[in-house]
Amino acid sequence: MQNNKHALYVSVLALIGTGMLSIHTATAKTVMVYGDSISAGYGLNPEQGWVHLLQKRLEQQYPKKHNVVNASVSGETTSGGLARFPLALKTHHPDVVVLELGGNDGLRGQPPQMLQQNLAKMIQLSQQAHAKVIVLGMKIPPNYGTAYSKAFEQSYRTVSQQYKVQLLPFFMQGIAGNNQLMQKDLVHPNAKAQGILLNNVYPLIQSALK
Repeated sequence: MQNNKHALYVSVLALIGTGMLSIHTATAKTVMVYGDSISAGYGLNPEQGWVHLLQKRLEQQYPKKHNVVNASVSGETTSGGLARFPLALKTHHPDVVVLELGGNDGLRGQPPQMLQQNLAKMIQLSQQAHAKVIVLGMKIPPNYGTAYSKAFEQSYRTVSQQYKVQLLPFFMQGIAGNNQLMQKDLVHPNAKAQGILLNNVYPLIQSALK
């Protein structure tokens, strides 16, 4: 009788343990950062980029709970990003998608309407895959003209409002215009700036992981 009780006790513990493991696994989430050279870590060592720092911070705050995938490509535009986006979703199955695209569209003078349409399609695909979306807005130099600059920035606001997703109006806030935080090309943030980039976006990521 005593042996039977012991066996039952062990079985119950095993079931509880399995249940706890399943709950933990179910709550673990994947964050996919989908961007251009700023998120790909252009000109930096792999461990210096803000996406790597994000993984480290999440590991510290939520040990062994969340995973970060960096699907960023240097030089990417929203058109190029959209072309490979379905495969990225299928491959990584993200719970949170961080869209950091559009800067190269602006630098090439592409129509803001195209930027908006491409972002909209990526947001739609993300939401169809039941992923939350964070859009990281960008700004372009004033020499492109006031009208173009305003239309470019408005594209991010419009698409974020339309699909009710989180928007960081300017990802480079606190960095742009400060040459001490830029690489020699004055386009890409240097290693010192990566912590600022992370701090800019981290509250939105925390919110999306809840």
